[in-house]
Formats: sequence, C-alpha cells, structure tokens
Amino acid sequence: MLNVLSLVSYQFLPPKMGGQKCIALGNRYLSKHLNLTCITTENNVSNEDINYSVLNVLSNSKLRYINIFYFFKIRSLIKKNSITHLILEHPYYGWLGILLKYCCGVKLINRSHNIEANRLKTVGKWWWKLLWKYEKFVHKSADLSFFITEEDKSYAINNFSLNTKKSLVITYGFELEQMPDETSKLSAKKSIKQQYNIADDNLVILFNGTLDYQPNLKALDTILTTINSNLQKSDFKYKIIVCGKNLPNSYNHLQSYQSQNIIYAGFVDDISTYYLAADIFINPVIDGGGIKTKIIEALGYNVSLVTTKSGAIGISKEITESKMLVVNDNDWGEFTKAILAINITKDIPESFFKHFYWDNIAEKAAAAIKLI
Repeated sequence: MLNVLSLVSYQFLPPKMGGQKCIALGNRYLSKHLNLTCITTENNVSNEDINYSVLNVLSNSKLRYINIFYFFKIRSLIKKNSITHLILEHPYYGWLGILLKYCCGVKLINRSHNIEANRLKTVGKWWWKLLWKYEKFVHKSADLSFFITEEDKSYAINNFSLNTKKSLVITYGFELEQMPDETSKLSAKKSIKQQYNIADDNLVILFNGTLDYQPNLKALDTILTTINSNLQKSDFKYKIIVCGKNLPNSYNHLQSYQSQNIIYAGFVDDISTYYLAADIFINPVIDGGGIKTKIIEALGYNVSLVTTKSGAIGISKEITESKMLVVNDNDWGEFTKAILAINITKDIPESFFKHFYWDNIAEKAAAAIKLI
C-alpha cells in the first residue's frame, strides 16, 4: 500500500459542518485502501476511533498559512514515514505542497471542495481574482486534481487549462449503503413530533445549515419572507424545522415565527434524527458554489427534496429521479408549487448509493492515486 499524507489546514475534528465531514469521512474511508497520515492544526480533537494517524503539527494562528518553517518540519515527517503522495485540502497551502513535491519527490494531489475563488466571488470578497490565479497555479502544479462535482471539473479544465487525464470527480458521500428502514424513520418522526408538539397530520419540512454563512442566511430569509408565506395561503398542513448553529443576534426574533409554522431548533447534536423524521427537505440556496452536502444527506435518508438549480449542482437527476425536484433560481412561486406537489412516498433509487456511498468514492480515489 502507498503511504499518503493528508494536509488539512483548519479544524475538521470533530466534524460538525459539511466541509469538515467531507474531510473526516473522506480520510476515514480512504485509509481503508491506503496508508494514511494526516497533518493538521492543534485544535483538532476527536473522541472517535479513527484508523489513521493524526499529527497536530500546525498552529491555530492565521499566520500558519505563510509559515515557511513548516516546510522543514513536514519534510522531516515525509522522510520518516516514507510518504509517497501528498493530498492538499483546498488550495491555500499550495505553495507548501509544491515545495514538498519538488524537494521530497512526492506526488501532489489537490483536492478541491469547490472552485474557491468563485465561491468567494459570490459572497463578495474583493480578493477573489488573486485567489483565482493562485488556485489555477496550484492545480496546474499538481499531479492529480480531485473535484467535488462534474461542473467544477469542467470549469477547471476549461479555465485553468488542466489535463483531463489528471482531473477526476471525487464527490461528497453518504455513510449508509442503502436507505434507512421504515421503522427507523417512523420512530424518529414520532420523537420529533412529540418534542415539538407537531400534529400527526402535519408534514415535517426541514432546512439545515450553518447560519452565519451568508448563502444559508439568505436562504433562511427566503423561507421566512416568501416560501412560508406562500405555503400559508394553501390548505397544506406542515411545520418547517430550521436547524443550524451560529444564528446572528439580529435573528433572535426567529423564535416568534412558531405561530407561523416555523420551528427554530438551533444546533442539534444528532441531525440524523431530523433527517429521518423529515418528509421534505428544502434548499433555497442560490450562492456559494460546490456540492451542497446537506442535500446528499437528505437524499441518503430518503427524504424528498425541493431545491434550486444552483443548489442541485453535482447531483444528477438520473440517480435521484422524482425524489428531487429542481426549480430555477429565485422562482419562489414554482418552488412553493414543487413543495406542494412532490411525492413523499417515492423511495430514493439504489443508483444513488452506488454513486454516493463513501467507500465506493474512496475506492475510486485510491485507484486514481495508485496510477500517478
């Protein structure tokens, strides 16, 4: 087996948000196929049993991204552990990865969670053009680039002039090989309805996301001001549960929406219970880029999904069929109609799990790494 070093420049353990889960679960399953060591920051702590080594080499300081002395420390670890391949999560440590590639003879893999410069452009960062040029340079210097969606891969090939043979889609995944059984879903639904005093004849609609992230906060505004208002004009019986941490103080009034069918649950320890209980997951996100990890989780738990076109990037209708309804961005009238029309009894196709099961994804990634 090859000896692979994963370089993660920020906290991802314990994993709570989608991007953190992408790294934590990706590494966990990849380590079943390759010898994996992870170098990361001091604030990474995990109580879970993981089958790879985690070395807290990097400081938590923002200056860590320009600390040249890490080159010597990581070079020593590469030699000590006979590392053959180096995986970068995001392009920010590209300069360090490129130095290590040429000084240590390791193969460099750049794992892209989205086109980072374009994501920053959508949230209004003025320096996105500088990052775009740097991101291009890092990808072109890598021996292999992993992208999370086919759309990102095509963009990079066309705009960064990448070699198609060195570009591969390695998506976000789901941990179950098949959809949960009906007993688990009924038990979760009963528990959640009792906890929030939801009537038996009400459907449970779920929205989940980190709420200090602007695209998610904008989506929450749309739910409160438009989607929910539209639903209230129908005879549809429902409750919308909003889960997520870091709600800005300016949204403290969210609790008052309970009389308008909105329940704010805040950050919950076990989001899987809410997915299991939900009848419909809504994703009115139109910014941010990359694959929406919450959509993968919702579909994996066999929840019917209504999403914007931007929110569905990376998820093919061919493997979700009628379980996912896609509406044009900003067309909230059609979005509401889709909620009212979606079939909640239809099961997610088996093809979804063949594509998104984590071990299948890791096996594909490992095979590609072995070929470079």
